[in-house]
Amino acid sequence: MKRIHLFLPIFFSSPALAQVDSLQQPPDATQQVIEDFLQNTESEGSFDFNTIFEELQFYQENPINLNEAGEEELQALHLLSDIQILELLSYRREAGDLLSLYELQAVPSFDLLTIRRILPYVTVDKGIDDYQLSIPRMMAEGQDELYLRWSRILEEQQGYTPLEEGQTAQRYLGSPNQFYLRYKHSYSNKLSYGLTAEKDRGEEFFTGSNRQGFDFYSAHLFIKDYNRTVKAIAIGDYAVSFGQGLVLYSGFGAGKSSYVMNIKRTARALRPYTSVNESNFQRGAAATLAFGEHLEVTALASYRRRDGNVLAPDTLNADEEIRRISSLDIDGLHRTPNEIADENAIGQTTFGGRLRWKGARGHLALNALYEQIDATLSLREQLYNQFYFSGDRLFNASLDYSFIYRNYNFFGETAMSDNGAIATINGLLMGLDRRVDLALLVRHFPRDYQALFPTPFAETTGARNETGAYLGLEVRPHRYWTISAYFDAWQHPWLRFDADAPSRGYEYRARLTYFRKRNLEVYLEVRDETKERNIDKIDGKNNFTLPNRVFQTRLHLAKQVSKALELRSRIDAGFSDNAINNAQRGFVVYQDVIYKPVGFPLSFTTRFALFDTDGFQARYYSFENNLLYAFSIPAYYNRGTRFYVNLRYRGIRNLTLEARFAQTYWRNQDTIGSGTEAVPGPRRTEVGAQVKYKF
Repeated sequence: MKRIHLFLPIFFSSPALAQVDSLQQPPDATQQVIEDFLQNTESEGSFDFNTIFEELQFYQENPINLNEAGEEELQALHLLSDIQILELLSYRREAGDLLSLYELQAVPSFDLLTIRRILPYVTVDKGIDDYQLSIPRMMAEGQDELYLRWSRILEEQQGYTPLEEGQTAQRYLGSPNQFYLRYKHSYSNKLSYGLTAEKDRGEEFFTGSNRQGFDFYSAHLFIKDYNRTVKAIAIGDYAVSFGQGLVLYSGFGAGKSSYVMNIKRTARALRPYTSVNESNFQRGAAATLAFGEHLEVTALASYRRRDGNVLAPDTLNADEEIRRISSLDIDGLHRTPNEIADENAIGQTTFGGRLRWKGARGHLALNALYEQIDATLSLREQLYNQFYFSGDRLFNASLDYSFIYRNYNFFGETAMSDNGAIATINGLLMGLDRRVDLALLVRHFPRDYQALFPTPFAETTGARNETGAYLGLEVRPHRYWTISAYFDAWQHPWLRFDADAPSRGYEYRARLTYFRKRNLEVYLEVRDETKERNIDKIDGKNNFTLPNRVFQTRLHLAKQVSKALELRSRIDAGFSDNAINNAQRGFVVYQDVIYKPVGFPLSFTTRFALFDTDGFQARYYSFENNLLYAFSIPAYYNRGTRFYVNLRYRGIRNLTLEARFAQTYWRNQDTIGSGTEAVPGPRRTEVGAQVKYKF
């Protein structure tokens, strides 16, 4: 999976993060949401967190006024759940302005952990309204940042080995080095412009297909809240999100996680794009304009080149002039001749808009999106994909809403594709008591609903062929204890890529958390999922669509030993089982040490992990701190160990230097990875370095 630009709710659960530090690492809750996302999608990945931390850095210097902030501004903070925002707004209406931040303890759903998360970023004092600040002044008085990053795998992977005589396999044309460059100028969160460039491992650099240097370039200019009419202007590359994700959602769409109340999509309609994901963005211009207090209009236009697998012309039809592609590629990798042949093969034109009415208790919005590609998408015919989109143009429209009534937040979206199929998702967040919150969500995506980039809350991707219901509950019986749980059940009325028959499944999860003052967090969690899918019989050639069960337990402990030292320990254990194969079992144990001495420029984080499982089906995802704002989430499976250490030096003004070393050792394997990514031998070593300069 390529890096994904994340826009998701984060919760600061590590006590050390309550200190003001512009170079914060992501809190435990963020890590867990990402781990859960990858567990659900059954893949590994790495992520670019730049945008979310830039916003938090701004809020450290310009705290949000909790007495004036509306729902959107509180959502932009990314530190509160929607039910907590609902409770805060209701408290303000009934009790008036907060007199002190300590009064947050009186707001239902705000426990001590929640209050500690937001303290560095909020205030109850009035700020300065700088709506009329000119663009030239913002450019002159802003801040500049430059990032340079390098990384690689030390061992020679299969894709870099020379071909032997007679071999015809694919090989990477570039070097194993990965380069990342990013420059950004910003003035608070009102203006930003910049350039992002990246070369992936295996891609050519200033040669071959990339004589211009990097393989991927992205540039943007973004203005936010320039005045009371101009709410946003985007030129260049930008991200767009509408409603609950049935039509278009360019942010990170977190799904089911241990933070059971986070089921609502809340990203802003327009945002600057600074990630290195090479598919999930728009390129052109867009704007959001406000007409009075209640009406907003967003319009966008985009044209960009896309990767696509171009099909050879039909030799039986010599007059065929229509270009056809079998897929739209989204990985952004151009390392081999075949991958380079697909690079920028087609053009995609996008027009869209949003008409939104908003009031004190909610909003109602009408969304429309038109997509056209300059080739015909012709999927390779399979039973499971016969209702997928094919052709060269697609139109979607939707109606989304969110309304608050007392302690209830009703939200949802209903969308239609131009073939007449209608998909809908609707939810309810409830504050039943100051200690009890409840979340409900139902979804129905027919098998023939079509959209290019939907990301709704769901079990599977694509917003199609799924009907399900979700119930989440959070109880705070004591100031130090939290109980959270969810149950989700779904069915797929038609075939899927990994299920040769209609299928269904269910999942439940429960967590008991103990948080004590500023220095201790412990939780015990149980997760159990059963879903029908194709299962290969280990000692035969046939597969069967049968229920497969995955059961996992986790014990996690985070201890703040001192202001400088934090220890984190975790044990994961469980199994994967089905009716025709033997169960795969296993466990993972790891120890983290996070050392950030006060008044000393050198800090480090390190981990040692021991894993022992029967195979890939019994795998565990564990979030790893990487170089600043770049994070990895490997899947631990087979038998072996993993170690990493990250060093950070901040002894030179405005300059941050970082280095990373990570190594995986499999004691029961002769190779790590497969295909061109395979490393001969039992070890794979990753190294990297980064420079950040502010001026």
